[in-house]
Amino acid sequence: MATDTVSAVKTGKRPAGMQQTRLFRIYNHYRLVISLMLVALLFAEPVSLDTQFRYLEYYQFGVVGYFALNSFVAMVMLAGFQPTQRHITLSILLDILVMHGLLFASTGITSGLANLVIISVAAGNILTPSRMGTFYAALAAICSLGISGWAILTVDGNGDDIVRAGSFGILYFAAAFVLQNISRRMMRSEALATSRARSIVELEQINQQIIQRMRTGILVLDRYGQIRLANAAAEELLFGIPTDLAQQPARSRTLPQALKSGLDTWLKHPEMRTKPFQPAPTSPLLQVSFTQLDPEPGEQILVFIEDMSKVTQQAQQMKLASLGRLTAGIAHEIRNPLGAISHAAQLMEESPHLDASDLQMLDIIRRHSRRVNGIIENVLSLSRRRPANADLVDVAIWLAEYRADFLQTQKETDPPADVILSVEPHIPDARFDKSQIEQVLVNLCDNGLRYSQQHSGERKIELRAGATADGERTYVDVRDFGPGIAPEFRHSVFEPFYTTDKGGTGLGLYLARELCEANQAHLSLIEDEQPGCCFRITFAHPGRMI
Repeated sequence: MATDTVSAVKTGKRPAGMQQTRLFRIYNHYRLVISLMLVALLFAEPVSLDTQFRYLEYYQFGVVGYFALNSFVAMVMLAGFQPTQRHITLSILLDILVMHGLLFASTGITSGLANLVIISVAAGNILTPSRMGTFYAALAAICSLGISGWAILTVDGNGDDIVRAGSFGILYFAAAFVLQNISRRMMRSEALATSRARSIVELEQINQQIIQRMRTGILVLDRYGQIRLANAAAEELLFGIPTDLAQQPARSRTLPQALKSGLDTWLKHPEMRTKPFQPAPTSPLLQVSFTQLDPEPGEQILVFIEDMSKVTQQAQQMKLASLGRLTAGIAHEIRNPLGAISHAAQLMEESPHLDASDLQMLDIIRRHSRRVNGIIENVLSLSRRRPANADLVDVAIWLAEYRADFLQTQKETDPPADVILSVEPHIPDARFDKSQIEQVLVNLCDNGLRYSQQHSGERKIELRAGATADGERTYVDVRDFGPGIAPEFRHSVFEPFYTTDKGGTGLGLYLARELCEANQAHLSLIEDEQPGCCFRITFAHPGRMI
């Protein structure tokens, strides 16, 4: 790019740029001042004018016209006109011709106006450092020699005028060559600087795109916790709203209190590691780290925000993937003896010689056989899970249909299931795989009905659909009326093989979260003051899913 610009400079086809326009504006101010001074001189010495000028009327007309022309150009440029290379060339040529016209009407080459021609030639070579600049010098030299020759032939001019005109010609060409060389170097430097500046801007844009697309949240703060910069991941992790959907600028947001406390602690004890925290009940567990940007402590602070659930999830996926491959390899060997154990237990139940303790032992065998088989099925489902086939869904209609279908499967239960449905008006649509999210809801509803019955004797849950605070996404809550989950166990409910039910496998909620993540939704446990526990599925924005 810089090579193209320099080549254009050499060929004289370079358009008038910002720097050239600025220089031409300065030159036009000079012309305006000179023409104003020439007009003023007409009134300063009115008595002696007839003895100093060959053609007084022509001189006066030329000076006034030159002043009017420069005033007009100044007003046009003040109005915002941007001159092209053609306008600059015509202005320089006009200056050279007008100055020689004034020399012709005054005392000739001996007039002090001849020195102003040198400035016009020099300005032309600065503004047009090409062969056109040499033409300016040649034109000025020819005009000067022509005026001197005409004066010798017509008005008995002195022969020294030819020598003086030749000397001015040498000065014109000398100024042209020197200034062309300097101007070309300046143009090359300007082109190189422009090219590098453009490269820096492009690099900055690339860096901005990389930062915005990073999954690690990045914040730049001052020592008082004011946000200077936040990428999309930080907006989503801290505030739940991606940058491209946020109406409020990142700088006007307030840091979550947990992060503000962590910043204050780090400023006092930089060696201490900040504890993980949740900015909101539905947010994932976050880990932050601080580092100093400026030499002055605390002036600019760079904050990295990591989603701990992603790291934990990746470790669990690796563990369960290995376990799934292992289980797939030995499932046949496990199921054969497991089936034999179950079959033997069934045969023993038919014996008439069993007492109560024997029946109790057989019940233990049956329950644990079913549990082992359930663990094998769940682990195998992790490796066999198909990708989500997402569709745009009207959540209100879909949730009503799901409730009706689910109640059909609960008709034979005692007591009967009661599913309360509550849907807020005008909730946005969501994009997800119906079969996978319905599998999640079945798991959550079954758990909720079971724990509600254990606690209150009623098989009762509540389904509630609404919109998030930004109004762009939909959530579905599944609330039971059971005893709830103790605070010390809430962070473990989504871990694989963790369960408080003696007959459970500990993989139900983990599989539910995995299916939600496959649909770019988020399953979380809501901590509130209401009875029981509430699990929330927060769907992704329908326009942002890929």
